Amino acid sequence: MTQRFGHLIRQARREKGLSQRELAKLVGVDYTYLSKLENDRAGYPPGEEVIRLLAHHLDLASREEELMYLAGRITPEDEKVFENLLQTYNKKLPALLRRMQENPDFAEKVFRDAKQSDSQEQSP
Repeated sequence: MTQRFGHLIRQARREKGLSQRELAKLVGVDYTYLSKLENDRAGYPPGEEVIRLLAHHLDLASREEELMYLAGRITPEDEKVFENLLQTYNKKLPALLRRMQENPDFAEKVFRDAKQSDSQEQSP
């Protein structure tokens, strides 16, 4: 089972012995929003600063990038990659993304091939 953002936050909060109200105050959000985050029902991903503060107060700083990903945020490096792809393939990229959305098997193949290619490039 893939780790979910909310589950990871809830687990870390409980391990630290913090209530939702206490953590929400430390992070600067309403406790009802924190509850929604923990239950993966927020409706929109938390901002990067909220994620950083959660990571800091829950001793998850080493997992900050993972938290960003799980929350639905992309890293600044990934954002640059996406911008470069969009500039290079601005006419073709929307069609590719639509096809991936319409055909999950095709999307899985693209990701599997990309992962395999990465693995081959990293092998000596």
